[in-house]
Amino acid sequence: MCWQDQGYRTGPGSSRDVVPPDRQPQTSPDSGNVTSMTHDQRAKYPKELYERELLRLQEELVKMEEWVYAAGARIVVIFEGRDAAGKGGTIKRITEHMNPRITKHVALPKPSDRETTQWYFQRYIAHLPSAGEVALFDRSWYNRAGIEHVLGFCTPQEHYLFLRQCPIFERLLIEDGIILLKYWFSVSDEEQERRFEARLEDRMRRWKLSETDLFSRSKYIDYSRAKDEMFVHTDIPEAPWYVVEADDKKKARLNCIAHLLSKIPYEAKPLPEIVMPKRQRDDGYVRPPRDIYTYVPDHAAELVRGSE
Repeated sequence: MCWQDQGYRTGPGSSRDVVPPDRQPQTSPDSGNVTSMTHDQRAKYPKELYERELLRLQEELVKMEEWVYAAGARIVVIFEGRDAAGKGGTIKRITEHMNPRITKHVALPKPSDRETTQWYFQRYIAHLPSAGEVALFDRSWYNRAGIEHVLGFCTPQEHYLFLRQCPIFERLLIEDGIILLKYWFSVSDEEQERRFEARLEDRMRRWKLSETDLFSRSKYIDYSRAKDEMFVHTDIPEAPWYVVEADDKKKARLNCIAHLLSKIPYEAKPLPEIVMPKRQRDDGYVRPPRDIYTYVPDHAAELVRGSE
């Protein structure tokens, strides 16, 4: 019997994505044990504690990256979930202090006309890591199980073929030595709506909200059903889905990064000692006069003078 048949419902009245029973949170907002809270009522995670722990985890990420490069490891991390669930913000915190030549953020646009004629997984294979690299997929081949299936961008036959091939594809990656981690960011209906409204009102974040994102609200339950079906077929022992409770962005980031680090067998190595070389002597060099260059106006100094 699959976990969908054990009383875990989808459909009208379910305000959160359904997850397998062995991954159900102890206090889920829709578990019946906790009174649903609005964003303003929910206790905010302590800012100082968050920033201190985030910095510690980011230092560990740098150590992990150094190990990946030295060991020639290959790591793929998939970030999936509903729109506005916090995937991009988590990736941003992961990569903040990492080397972009080693750790790559992969966010592909819609496929080109040529790519639509290829084997579905082909465009993603081109972005898999080589030795000593990490690939963070901000959405991935699972588009076919989600948005493409729900909005009719693929046929039922193509959707079925994906669900059949995906576990095989991922097992091949793992058998070849790739470390594959898959995260699903779960956000409640109420919190997603609040974040959408915030993006509508903020010019700095409006670009994050597409017409497809808005339309997805009208397909909320269809997305739940699609996600449930996806889990049934792709939540395999070799590459399980890890659900991140994401109504609180700060907690979601800390939880995801800490778990990611726990799944990578990295070893921190001491920093090699580096001696700063002496600066070259002038030996008659004469710097050209400043007035021959065109300098950027000192906007920062104008702000200081204006505030006095």
